[in-house]
Amino acid sequence: MPHLTSAAVGTAHTGVRTGFGVPGYAHPLVAPAEWAELTRPGTPLHWVVLNVAGGPGTRPDPHCLAAVARLRTAGVRVLGHLDTTFGARARADLLGDAHRYRDWYRVDGFLLDRCPTERTALPDIRRTVTALRASGDDPHIVLGHGTHPHPGYAENADQLVTFSGSWSDYRWSQVAEWTADYPPDRFCHCVHSVPRGHLDEALRIARWQGAATIYFTDRTDQGGRADPWETMPGYWDEIVSRIGTGVSE
Repeated sequence: MPHLTSAAVGTAHTGVRTGFGVPGYAHPLVAPAEWAELTRPGTPLHWVVLNVAGGPGTRPDPHCLAAVARLRTAGVRVLGHLDTTFGARARADLLGDAHRYRDWYRVDGFLLDRCPTERTALPDIRRTVTALRASGDDPHIVLGHGTHPHPGYAENADQLVTFSGSWSDYRWSQVAEWTADYPPDRFCHCVHSVPRGHLDEALRIARWQGAATIYFTDRTDQGGRADPWETMPGYWDEIVSRIGTGVSE
């Protein structure tokens, strides 16, 4: 079991329902079953990320347009993928991508992937988020840090991804004390290489650490040779059933 602070334990029983934040499957032509599965009634989805080609691409993709239309009809929130390159990418480029996502795919918000974590980068991310909010209809903003950032980032987004990595790291992870100041629906954990037999343990860790949005998969990164998020977990039906029926709560 991971070390738990008193702050973490205090967030374990808040009544917030767990749901999925899907980091983004492969292109609908490559992963049609995955995209179709996301529209199954009753699947507890908080959001799904659309990543056409490292961003929105250079023109509207008809297959992605169709996939997003099906998700929208099913009432699923779709987020456009914006790569901040750990703060190195120009704000104008990020906002240009955001405009294309809105114009072509009518996204409901954005995941700012590879978001920096340090305090010095906070003002620039704050300006980017402010610009995204000013040009859209209350977009849902998720900052994809992948680890605990400076606490100031929490005031600039709807959610923070405070863990993204392997099960071997997650099962011994520690939660930052400052997260206890916020409800679980502000945090997301994405964990790959989770064995089926450890699903209950993984769900308990998310609950104890105060993360209501999760994505667990048995897929692995194979030393960086494969993206573990591009295909559906082998136990998708099982974890959907557990979360959808409240077994994990």
